[in-house]
Amino acid sequence: MSIRDWPEGERPREKLLALGTEALSDAELLAIFLRVGVSGRSAVDLARDTLSAFGGLRPLLEADERAFCAERGLGQAKYVQLQAVLELARRHLACRLDREAALTSPGLVRDYLTSRLRHLGHEEFAALFLDSQHRVIRYESLFRGTLDSASVYPREVARRALELGAGALIFAHNHPSGVAEPSDADRRITERLRQALELFEIRVLDHFVVGDGEVVSFAERGLL
Repeated sequence: MSIRDWPEGERPREKLLALGTEALSDAELLAIFLRVGVSGRSAVDLARDTLSAFGGLRPLLEADERAFCAERGLGQAKYVQLQAVLELARRHLACRLDREAALTSPGLVRDYLTSRLRHLGHEEFAALFLDSQHRVIRYESLFRGTLDSASVYPREVARRALELGAGALIFAHNHPSGVAEPSDADRRITERLRQALELFEIRVLDHFVVGDGEVVSFAERGLL
């Protein structure tokens, strides 16, 4: 049976309009994105099959092009659309950050940094450059490493902060292993950065370590 033949209250689009996005299951939301099914399978059926094949929503959203396009009913056009949707979501978070002082929105900062770093298969070290009122000037990825480490150079970070006229920074990096617990190396480089930037009266407000399902804040741990 086609979705068009379903009772109106059970059709994903109509359900979303009537009840809002939170009322829909992962499969129903994905079905709206897919728009159409395949022979013998409705869009909702295809969405359920797809989620089952990938092991859930997150593995699907983070799948590379080859794995995504290999699944029945998907393909390059859908992959491109999905990447555009994910980037729009990240930019929406960035726009919200632009309107607010970072220190008054710790949850938003955490969500934004997680959206930028959690899915990466390599370690990446990034920073939010803030003005003296702690409003976001820019997010930048500063150093990219291997699965185990990233080389971070305080002199280069200080130079970039001065170029942007930053008064404070929030650092973040991911642990591809999924474990967000800060390492001894993480603590050492954070202290080196803090000392280097202090010479220019630039404050380090926090350093987030992004893991698989957890984000650890140095400030909350009393490590700054």
